[in-house]
Amino acid sequence: MSGPLEGVRVLELTSVVLGPWACQMLADMGAEVIKVEAPRGDSNRTLGAHHSKGMAALYMTCNRNKRSLVLDLKQESGRDALLKIVADVDVVVHNNRPQVMTRLGIDYEQLKKVNPKLIFCGSYGYGKDGPYGARGALDDSIQAASGIAMLQKMVLGEPRYLPTVVGDKTTAMAVVFAVTSALYRREKTGVGQEIEVPMFETMVYYVMAEHLWGMTFEPPLGTAGYTRLMSHHRKPYKTKDSYIAILPYLDSHWEVFCKLSGRTDLLDDDRFKTLSDRVRNIDDTYQETAKTMATRTTAEWLDIFEDTSVPTIVVNTLEGLTTDPHLTAVNFWEIHEHPTEGKLRMPRFPVGFSESPASIRSLPPHLGENSVEILREFGVSEDEIRTMLESGATREADIKSA
Repeated sequence: MSGPLEGVRVLELTSVVLGPWACQMLADMGAEVIKVEAPRGDSNRTLGAHHSKGMAALYMTCNRNKRSLVLDLKQESGRDALLKIVADVDVVVHNNRPQVMTRLGIDYEQLKKVNPKLIFCGSYGYGKDGPYGARGALDDSIQAASGIAMLQKMVLGEPRYLPTVVGDKTTAMAVVFAVTSALYRREKTGVGQEIEVPMFETMVYYVMAEHLWGMTFEPPLGTAGYTRLMSHHRKPYKTKDSYIAILPYLDSHWEVFCKLSGRTDLLDDDRFKTLSDRVRNIDDTYQETAKTMATRTTAEWLDIFEDTSVPTIVVNTLEGLTTDPHLTAVNFWEIHEHPTEGKLRMPRFPVGFSESPASIRSLPPHLGENSVEILREFGVSEDEIRTMLESGATREADIKSA
């Protein structure tokens, strides 16, 4: 069985995490993805542990199920080759500022001339029609602009970035649903289109789903910020021997929690009678829960709440995730043998399709590993390829010395 996007051709003009991870998701679901890289390669090829030059960890986690084509788009032959490929693909995904694409002559207005049915998706910092439209952006700046960093100040006393590239990865998921939605519409109408997925707007949409709070109304009925999430007591609870995550959130959860933990006294406390009461008195709620959790070991609590609906789970380390019993049971981690890089641990695509499952079909390529074969497939002549290799408009992978 093949993935749900089998037969879709994607041309990827991206680097770092946002674009590559989005296109990897499309590839996992069966799309054929051609990753176009500048002669220097994706910057993530150098970040993290590695065996071979250009094959570092951060690149490896975002670029499976792709082929690598090197094109210098500043050279006419590189741009001409790109246009030949664009004429026969379904989707182009890029994460350059719009002004860069226009300067290179490969913006939507130019590309739709050679492929009117093209779906052209650009994902970058800020919507191009706003005053920030020409600014560059990376995850840190978007965490700052979207309010995420200041949420940390409200809890911890100083602005902090989350230690994960939440802006890149959330926006990448928006790219995936935007592209697949546009593919569906084209299937119905035969019409392509340009898609813009700006990081700033996407992350404000993401953050303010719960944090608009009192400012949902005009005039406001209070401040922004979901009360429960803003308490500095919101964190994993210390047990006798380690930590545990437990959230007796709904009224039914709270009743079960109080009875099984021996804290029936809390059931008669007016501060905690309903969910609304507990959120209004959230610091007290968390503190009473913390006092209770400190009385037993993590294993004891897990056993007590095992067969209840109260959300309860261990607090994993990053390393612990690789041996987590649930992830092991559902075969989440796959080990693949790379031709040059040895055994690789990879997470499988997390979404299950009963009739068209996603899969890992090929492993991350070396820079330019597929340049010549791709150029041939799209009708670039042998003489043109030779000239491009000589001028540096393309390159092949030197895998032996990589």
